[in-house]
Amino acid sequence: MTRSVPMRRSTSARARLARLGLALGVMFGSMLGVCEAAAPRPVHPDASTPAPSAPAAAIAPAPTGASTAPAGVLPLPDHALDAQLAQLDRQGLNDPDRAAQQLRLLLAEPAHAAQRAHVEYTLGRVESSAGHPDAVQRIADALQARPGGRPLALMLLAEQQDRLGQTGRAGGLAQQALQMLSPACPPPQGQSLPPGCDARVTVQALRLVARAEGARGEYAFVENSLRRALALAQALQDTNLSGWLMAQLAVNSQTRDESAAAQQWMSQSWQLAQGDVLAMSRARMYESMVASRRGDRALQQTALEEALRLARQAGARRDVAQMQNNLTDAYIHTDQAAAAVRVAREALPVLQSYNDQTGERTLRHNLSVALVLQRQFEPARREIARVVELAQGDNDPVRRAVQLRELGEAYAKVGQWREALRLYHEERALSAATAQRNRESSLQQLRLKYDSEAKQRDLELLRRDQALKDQELSNRSLAQYVGVGLAVLLGLSLVLIGVMLARVREANRKLKANQSLLRAQSERDPLTDLANRRHFLAVMDRHAKDMFTGALLMIDIDHFKHVNDRHGHAAGDAVIVEVSRRISQAVRQEDLVVRWGGEEFLVFARNVAPDQLQLLAERILFSVGQEPVPTAGGALAVTCSIGFAHFPLPPAQLALHWEQAVNWADMALYTAKSQGRNRARGIVTVEAGDAQALIQIEADFDAACSSERVQLQTILGPVQPDA
Repeated sequence: MTRSVPMRRSTSARARLARLGLALGVMFGSMLGVCEAAAPRPVHPDASTPAPSAPAAAIAPAPTGASTAPAGVLPLPDHALDAQLAQLDRQGLNDPDRAAQQLRLLLAEPAHAAQRAHVEYTLGRVESSAGHPDAVQRIADALQARPGGRPLALMLLAEQQDRLGQTGRAGGLAQQALQMLSPACPPPQGQSLPPGCDARVTVQALRLVARAEGARGEYAFVENSLRRALALAQALQDTNLSGWLMAQLAVNSQTRDESAAAQQWMSQSWQLAQGDVLAMSRARMYESMVASRRGDRALQQTALEEALRLARQAGARRDVAQMQNNLTDAYIHTDQAAAAVRVAREALPVLQSYNDQTGERTLRHNLSVALVLQRQFEPARREIARVVELAQGDNDPVRRAVQLRELGEAYAKVGQWREALRLYHEERALSAATAQRNRESSLQQLRLKYDSEAKQRDLELLRRDQALKDQELSNRSLAQYVGVGLAVLLGLSLVLIGVMLARVREANRKLKANQSLLRAQSERDPLTDLANRRHFLAVMDRHAKDMFTGALLMIDIDHFKHVNDRHGHAAGDAVIVEVSRRISQAVRQEDLVVRWGGEEFLVFARNVAPDQLQLLAERILFSVGQEPVPTAGGALAVTCSIGFAHFPLPPAQLALHWEQAVNWADMALYTAKSQGRNRARGIVTVEAGDAQALIQIEADFDAACSSERVQLQTILGPVQPDA
């Protein structure tokens, strides 16, 4: 299990599960429909707890006469002091005693009396790295007593929990601090920070929140937290912190199977690390993590060995031990168990000397896996027991699932099938729960996105409605002028009235025509001219109030983000327009094609027979993927994934609301994408006797597929030229 520099990682486990399935053969059954699970979290220097030194002195009150901020507001360090504190904070990871000594000297300087709280906070972080929980508690209590000091106190307690490997508790405390810090630190505009924004502490809070989100498998939320932290770090003009966050974004992007984005983030991080040997070492560590998630074991080992060399060059003893910890994992996965045991035993006393329980826990797990591979089962059991002891109180299902999977693979390799099977079932339960949380976070992100777009459309409709009302008021004023003209010009009254009434009728006719046009436009997608969600909701309101009948096909363009990233949004728009045209040509005239949002489309086939639905899905697959899509930059190969079902669901023919029907089609689409894309997955039968059984299947669709309560059929798309 790999541990690395800043952020704990999570990744796809499809490759490892496949290997384990091959090793266990028929004992594990089919591996189809396996959800993505999360993989090991990396060690990082600021997640460790260095060796104890002399306990820190209690924090004294601020000197009498020192300048103070208004009640409830802590003065922020100036640029020079902020840079000095950041440097001492970084030094504290490998040499906490010297960093703590320098910080106590700063506390004694009258010039820093007004900014004393932030010097104390940095000292608390260093004491946490040094493994002095009592000193950390004293500093947190002192900060808690200061007006405005509660966020800093909460962050110190969060850091302490993080050093002990209690990721969930650390994230909860950091979230409380973030709620207090966020009002003064909105996302920066450009390179400027609002006055009163404690950007550096906010970045640390976002870092711990992102780590807790990753531990729960909520990778979409991790992306948001890290991007916000990066914007603040760039506004601080801190290249070291910015490069560190970019590297974490690279790992998270690769975890989400976004290789192009991961490569881009990693390249930017490496550029910022140039000239700083320790930063280069940690950047290589992240490069190894990205390679591991991509399945490139050779690059993973090469990058780790280079990271170890640079850490030794920097004289960073603690970083060296952590790099060896990660190298142990690389050796295990390249069948070098003896080398893994040797490196692990070399690094273990160093981590223990720093009282680094998080690193020790990971290293002992790696050591137990290597010992199993060498058939040293009794020493392996002792290491496993020690890992469980160190993990007491840590609710981290992602890490535990990875450890169970790696141990299961090791036992399977040496023929210990009973132990491997037990670990496999325990790991699958944890991985399924993690995958469900990941899906829920991604769906929530999509809901937020669509809600924002809907609000923008509603505002535009309100603006147009107001313009129409203004026109109507103008027409009323015009009618009033007619009355005045009648009173003034009696002789021309009949002629003038006729002319003016004709104008009023014409204006009203145009007004009604414009209203009808706006209503129609509000139900069409402006890019593709397909029906949009508003129109689909209107159709459902008319035809599917109580029970939905017919067929739904949910269609998603494969790897669409790569098109935007590599070829630009103009090419992306061209792809969406062409795909919408091909889908419209593939379906029947009476079928409704809806642009569901972004690169997703929905087809509602009201009267299609169940045996014809498969042919319809196949026509769409081949219509979209048979020929490249022409764009200004050249032709692009495009494929799609489809999930489809006919309702009511056979064989029980249970009644469903249309929203539930859309959800079933979306779950079928998810399985199509998770099994390689460029294919359609259709629901054939569902073994459910009542509505409650259907709800239970929806709650764990993957498990229902694995247990064959849900039967799916697969239609493969056209073979691509580079396949």
